[in-house]
Amino acid sequence: MPDEKSHPTMSEQGESASVNRREFLSSATVAGLAAASVGTADKAAAQQVASNESAPGALPPTALQEAMESDVPEGYSADQAREYFVRNPGSDFMVDMIKRLGLDYITTNPGSSFRGIHESIVNYGGNQAPELLTCVHEEQAAAMAHGYYKVTGRPLGVLCHGTVGLQHASMAVYNAWCDRTPMILLAGNHLDATERRAGVEWSHSAQDCVRVVRDYIKWDDTPFSLQHFAESMARAYRIAMTPPMGPVAVVIDGHLQEGEVGDHAHELLPVTPVQPPVGDEAAIAEAARWLVEAESPVIVADLMAHDQEGVERLVALAEALQAPVVNQYGRMNFPNTHYLSQGAGAVAQADVVLGLELFDTWGVINTLRDRVHRDAVRRVRPDARVISIGTSDLFTKSNYQSFQRYYPSDLAIAGDAQATLPILTDAVLSSMLRARRATNAERESRWRDAHAQARELALNDARYGWDASPVSTSRLYAELWNVVKDRDWALVSDDNMQSRWARRLWPIDRHYQYIGRAGGAGLGYGAPAAVGAALAHRAEGRMAVNVQRDGDMMYTPGAFWTAAYHGIPLLTVTHNNQGYHQEFMHLQRMAARRQRGIDGSSWVGNELRNPDIDLARIAGAMGVWSEGPITDPEDLGPALARAVEVVDGGEPAFVDVRCQPR
Repeated sequence: MPDEKSHPTMSEQGESASVNRREFLSSATVAGLAAASVGTADKAAAQQVASNESAPGALPPTALQEAMESDVPEGYSADQAREYFVRNPGSDFMVDMIKRLGLDYITTNPGSSFRGIHESIVNYGGNQAPELLTCVHEEQAAAMAHGYYKVTGRPLGVLCHGTVGLQHASMAVYNAWCDRTPMILLAGNHLDATERRAGVEWSHSAQDCVRVVRDYIKWDDTPFSLQHFAESMARAYRIAMTPPMGPVAVVIDGHLQEGEVGDHAHELLPVTPVQPPVGDEAAIAEAARWLVEAESPVIVADLMAHDQEGVERLVALAEALQAPVVNQYGRMNFPNTHYLSQGAGAVAQADVVLGLELFDTWGVINTLRDRVHRDAVRRVRPDARVISIGTSDLFTKSNYQSFQRYYPSDLAIAGDAQATLPILTDAVLSSMLRARRATNAERESRWRDAHAQARELALNDARYGWDASPVSTSRLYAELWNVVKDRDWALVSDDNMQSRWARRLWPIDRHYQYIGRAGGAGLGYGAPAAVGAALAHRAEGRMAVNVQRDGDMMYTPGAFWTAAYHGIPLLTVTHNNQGYHQEFMHLQRMAARRQRGIDGSSWVGNELRNPDIDLARIAGAMGVWSEGPITDPEDLGPALARAVEVVDGGEPAFVDVRCQPR
């Protein structure tokens, strides 16, 4: 294995670290917690608590007594001081409820407003299910939850420190909102002014701390009791996971965390998933009739597939109709290896367009040309009818305009598209007459030819600039494919800014192999979302690959430290074009429209050089094996091979590649 910086694992740190007084004192309450378990808590939870007595680092009773007595304030007896110890803290009950939700992890940048639940997760909950993931910024913490969900279909918790934590997390929460990605924000706060410590606790508290993100989350609540907390968490989980999915927030008051549970019994509530809504059967039958009667039906899918079953359901519908599928890759909806996978140009000939969970229906039917001349042009035939199936109309808000331009579909069906597809496919098959079935062979032959031609064109296009320096983006993806093709791989980044070369060159036929876009297009998403997705893939033994943009990386570089600290294997290769190239092109467009020339002035305010940023050194300083910058394309393959060897060993690796702009 190539040389790499060594860093202690979590278990090694736990073995070598000394136990502090807080840990001594927390273990003193263990036996009492098991005996005084609240209300109808599970026997298993009580057994877990009791088992902490014999956990590594636990102290014998004599040592516990000594630890308690050593913390006695001057002028107090041990008996008097003992009254102040919290033996059954509210945050322990909170952890029991969180375990009921089945959250695998909670991402966090530590903060005093949730110190109670932090301690309970570690000592009472054993730091298992959920396990705390240490992040160096709340934006990173939320983006990790974003990436994790898109692989597993399970949300994570995100602990945010009061007012400042939510403000830091806000951009990543907005990305998740636009991308319909659920997460459960746990926001620390101190609502009772008479209980706040002087100083920072005041500036980090608010009457309504969730207000800063409320416009782009689905729901929030501020519990005033532990039972209220249990009900809020159960409700939050169900709302977050009901399509259209999205982030939710529950405020966890600091004093509720740190105070005693008391004698009142509290119930740990079961959490049952909500079945996704399905479209109206009569409307689905009408949609099936339109699709069967159409000469050139086209299916366009965006945020549709939740998992591999969704992909397979779409394949079944497309094959029944022999209709091409345009995958907009908000999710991996359809295999690009399938002959019915076609480019966006397929919609031009459509007489019926079926849109599945479209982010932008208007943009599918029309195109806005923003060049020197700016105009809107209809893409499809004037007589084309549009059917939309999706959940976007079931829940939306007015302030942030992520819902795109309005388009009046001819038939709009409210319902989760994946859940609705089997009913639609059955309706198509049952209404398809023998004459219509007879045309399927000719349709199939036509789309097989078109698919083969597109594949050949992509391979030919990839050869342009093959030996160029900086490295072409097509060669970047070709060399990457060469090192991952024999592994169970997953791309945990979006290739849209690299001319979509992964989608054009790599065979993508599994839902988990492509993570989709950021949602709100906010920079800072790429690295932490990739780390969160790689964490999900780690459990399955997959090779996670992140093609990282340089400008995006500089927002949240600390994500690589989290990958190193938690031993998350991730292969990161940069698309380092040394600038904000999209904004460079926008400046060129403005200058051209105003006839001011498009030469070097377009780099002003957009370049990331002079001095150059040493991205490999930044990653190396975070504890990640790194190499680069690579400028000669002949050096790229060997560097990637060395990096893959590191990732195979269970650690993250980073290769910085100086690339062409797109």
